[in-house]
Amino acid sequence: MKSLDFKTGIKKNYALLLLIAFISLTSFILIPLQDHKPTLFLIGDSTVKNGKGKGDGNLWGWGNYIAPYFDSTRISVNNSALGGRSSRTFISGGNWEKVLSQLKPGDFVMMQFGHNDGGALDDTARARGTIKGTGEEFKEIYNPILKKQEVVYTYGWYMRKFVNDTKEKGAIPIICSPIPRNDWKEGKVKREEYAKWAEETAKTTKAYFIPLNTIIADKYDKVGQDSVKSFFTTIDHTHTSGIGAKLNALSVIEGLKKVRKCPLKKYLVNKER
Repeated sequence: MKSLDFKTGIKKNYALLLLIAFISLTSFILIPLQDHKPTLFLIGDSTVKNGKGKGDGNLWGWGNYIAPYFDSTRISVNNSALGGRSSRTFISGGNWEKVLSQLKPGDFVMMQFGHNDGGALDDTARARGTIKGTGEEFKEIYNPILKKQEVVYTYGWYMRKFVNDTKEKGAIPIICSPIPRNDWKEGKVKREEYAKWAEETAKTTKAYFIPLNTIIADKYDKVGQDSVKSFFTTIDHTHTSGIGAKLNALSVIEGLKKVRKCPLKKYLVNKER
């Protein structure tokens, strides 16, 4: 009888050890997955983040005001936009590589470019322009800033690169059309030509798209040209004030809520699915 009890005890202890080992192993596997909190990366120009993002000269980008709309316990927001960048120079300047090195599966990249893409391709001041459109055209130039030959592509080509690189990392790309400038004609704010190319790129790459240019322009039209002046700084018709940047951030969220089946919506403070 004692021999039987002894064997039974060994079997029970062995089963207990197996259970403990199983729990330990599965915990080791599951904990890293549970601990991974996705990040929303913002990339773009000064209308997304101006300077160091501290509002110097009352210059603010909408990326400064978007984080509070998201549940910070479940997602982080990283504003990696940089003033003066075009879709081309965000890549050639090494900014995109820094974002890529941090991207993990399940992260998001929200991009907005266009304001600086209309510049010259090879001037001595910036050399940041891109070829207009979304085609495969290219031009080889000498870049006086980088002091080397460079092949310049279309706006759409660079935007496709952002989208494709993001997808290769297992992350989710979202394209925003560029915010409108304080530029009016016959009582209506002018729509950006890059807005249609941003939308076209989103369609061809199957990226999520927020028609930010239209959303904000429609709001400007409703309040009128005089009221819109306070949304911009006095230095030009492109850079937004704190009030304007807050309006634009809200417009991003309004647009996001209307994007069908976009997984980023589940991280909003007021969840939208």
